[in-house]
Amino acid sequence: MKKQAMEKSVQITLIVVVGVVILALLGYMALNSLNPSANTVTGQGTAKIEAIPDLVGVYFSVETKAPTSEEATSKNAEVVDELITNLVKERFERKEIQTMSFNVYPDYSWINNQQKSNGYRATHQIKVGLSTEDTDKIGEVIDIGVNAGAGISYINFELSQEKQNQYKSEALKLAAEDSKIKAQAVAEGLGKKLGSLVSTSTSDFNYYPWNLYTVSSSDSGVAEAKRATTDIQPGEQEISASVTAIYKLR
Repeated sequence: MKKQAMEKSVQITLIVVVGVVILALLGYMALNSLNPSANTVTGQGTAKIEAIPDLVGVYFSVETKAPTSEEATSKNAEVVDELITNLVKERFERKEIQTMSFNVYPDYSWINNQQKSNGYRATHQIKVGLSTEDTDKIGEVIDIGVNAGAGISYINFELSQEKQNQYKSEALKLAAEDSKIKAQAVAEGLGKKLGSLVSTSTSDFNYYPWNLYTVSSSDSGVAEAKRATTDIQPGEQEISASVTAIYKLR
């Protein structure tokens, strides 16, 4: 009886041990399935390409003050309307003229630590976009804007939306290819093979307009802006993109 009892105890123990092992294996497999980074390799791809701007953006600021918000807005609209009308008269296309921002807000000043109301201030930011083939027209645009009552803010070389999309696609494609090459090299270095793609992420692409001129308190505005943009031709500018790709190892 004792022998049978011992054998039965051993059997129960073995069953328990096997059960524990199976549960541990199932837990390990479940953990791996929930953890996509297990047995994976990450490739951080980057790409840099040269881009040639196709636009020149001339930015104006129209600022008006009045006792009421309605008057400030009306005065502002008069300047903007004159600017646009005169540009169109000189055969600039309406689609080349964009409103970037418009704000009306109370205007205050502080005198002897007391707040004084000065009515309202309206500000309007206008952009005139020219093809880089028409840089000789920048001076004319500046004169029209300033004569209408607008102030010159800054001038940039820029990429049109079409060009941005083109360069974005190219840069991201090259960055993705670079991420795969790097992941492949790491896998081979570990004696593994690159498996299926687990996930990707991108930081998009880095593009910033290239400033030609920004108004400052020390320059003469119109003259300085014209001088800064005389005989200027756009050169190649570097833009970049990055892509992170995670692959399984096998």
